[in-house]
Amino acid sequence: MQKIILIIYFFVVLLGTSCAQTSDKDIKTPKSLDFTTELVQGGIQNPWGMVFLSNTTFLVTDKSGKLILSKSGEAIEVENTPSIYNRGQGGLMDIELHPDYSQNGWIYFSYASEEGEGKGGNTAIMRAKLSGYKLIQQEVLYKASPNSTKGQHFGSRIEFDNDGYLYFSVGDRGDRDANPQDITRDGGKIYRLHDDGRIPDDNPFVNEPNAKKAIYSYGHRNPQGLVLHPETGELWEHEHGPRGGDELNIVQKGKNYGWPVITYGINYSGTPITNETSRPGMEQPIHQWTPSIAPSGVTIVTSDKYPDWQGNLLVGSLAFQYLERLVVENNTVTYREKLLDGMGRVRNVRQAPDGFIYVGIEGKGIFRLVPK
Repeated sequence: MQKIILIIYFFVVLLGTSCAQTSDKDIKTPKSLDFTTELVQGGIQNPWGMVFLSNTTFLVTDKSGKLILSKSGEAIEVENTPSIYNRGQGGLMDIELHPDYSQNGWIYFSYASEEGEGKGGNTAIMRAKLSGYKLIQQEVLYKASPNSTKGQHFGSRIEFDNDGYLYFSVGDRGDRDANPQDITRDGGKIYRLHDDGRIPDDNPFVNEPNAKKAIYSYGHRNPQGLVLHPETGELWEHEHGPRGGDELNIVQKGKNYGWPVITYGINYSGTPITNETSRPGMEQPIHQWTPSIAPSGVTIVTSDKYPDWQGNLLVGSLAFQYLERLVVENNTVTYREKLLDGMGRVRNVRQAPDGFIYVGIEGKGIFRLVPK
């Protein structure tokens, strides 16, 4: 009986996938690359987040809790970083600059914190300023609750939109049945705040009793990619599925992205999570990856240094250890290409102010892609 259920489930998933998504068999591996890789900062074990202060100076977070200032290849450890709950997938995670950083100096961090209710930790958002090689004026803007000793699904990426709103993600913390579909609980959500932590008056659930007022969208699993589309101003997000069913989504106000009620993935044991891949009132992904690539980090290329890539998405793969380039036309993925194949687990990818692409690879450091 279990075999019959599994066969039916896989048929449903296959049918749903073929209707809307390209097959993972369609990913291409180019015979030659139009760029070389240059190691610009070594010695970083898990380069989770990265922001540029200038063309040659950038900050990198290491999940272990270290914040590294890289200046022309010299690594300087920044002092007075927040206390980190370093467990499993949690630690010091993303980093982002305020849109008016040159005027106000605010830097934003996501990290796993033990502060608050219960044992363990949960995702927090903090802002601070850099004075020399030390963080000052630290302000915690949001702390998800309750804490948990589980080591999975902290999220967490940070992004600003064109109106100056701060968005960030918190994963479901491994509690899929309680958190993602419940707007009175943290976890499995995308959140929106003002830059100083205030709740926007027009957030979708500000008038809902007992709701977490910072929630912007819900029904997410473990979002580790957020990027603002440079042309449309839309917030694009990707998240880890279970075994299969990684998703690429456009985040919309108040929308439900379905996890775990609908999914293209299955349990790691091979058993079904649900027989539904769609349901009215729940959003479909722009693209889903099966098998899972374990996506982490994303950027949309605007640089003229890579003319064939303009408008394309670059997404890191932890599971298969490559950088994926996706061509998207009319919100449909039409072409996929595998870059940096076998270099290591790609944790993050960013475009520098001068247009060069930088890639963070676990156990190796930060690489720049130099066009030939």
